[in-house]
Amino acid sequence: MSKKDTSGKQAARAITEEQVCEFLSAETDFFSRHPELLESIELPHESGKAVSLIERQISVLRDRNLEMRSRLNNLLETARANDTLFEKTKRLVLALLETDSLPRAIDILYDSLKNDFQIEHFQLILFGTENILNTLAKVIGLDQGTQAIGGLLRSNRATCGVLRDEELSFLFDDQASAIKSVAVVPLNNGNTFGVLSIGNSDPLYYKSSMGTLFLSYIAEVLNRVLPPMMTQVATVQPITAPQKMS
Repeated sequence: MSKKDTSGKQAARAITEEQVCEFLSAETDFFSRHPELLESIELPHESGKAVSLIERQISVLRDRNLEMRSRLNNLLETARANDTLFEKTKRLVLALLETDSLPRAIDILYDSLKNDFQIEHFQLILFGTENILNTLAKVIGLDQGTQAIGGLLRSNRATCGVLRDEELSFLFDDQASAIKSVAVVPLNNGNTFGVLSIGNSDPLYYKSSMGTLFLSYIAEVLNRVLPPMMTQVATVQPITAPQKMS
């Protein structure tokens, strides 16, 4: 082997990968000037068969195209789901604003959760007195609520995930055994006056990372419309029959 050949190989080995990358980045038309290299350069493939650089580029572009298409489809599905969710929420809010009756407002809420949102399990708990009767909501004292789910109430925000058995029993009563994941939001207008809970039999349906925007929005509406109705009901005194004249 001549000294010239040896020095040439040494010079080639002295070129680093970084230098090659820098050169190709700077000379963007390099392969346009040397198209024969695209066909002659072979790269290893997952199948074990070597492929040309062009084939590899086509494969990479195809994979990227599939990935982008999948992302686009997911975005479209999310947008459609959000539109549907918005319409359902709007119908519920408008219906709640059209009534000043507590029993009627709770009927509207329950009907929407069951038939419009198609939620498997749900319950509204109001912290009040026994004067708040004739509603579908569960009515108990605030002290009982604080003792049973004090941590959830203190968070003052929507919470998703899996709860303890005693918390489930308090929130859902006889539905508790069928519920594996929940979303819970306290109701508060300066003072905590209730809690809205929804549940599902799928342990992964309401995950801790799941967005709770719609539930929080419904809670904000309930925070404004329910307290005046509760006050009105609680202050209504029973009407006694007039005494007969002797």
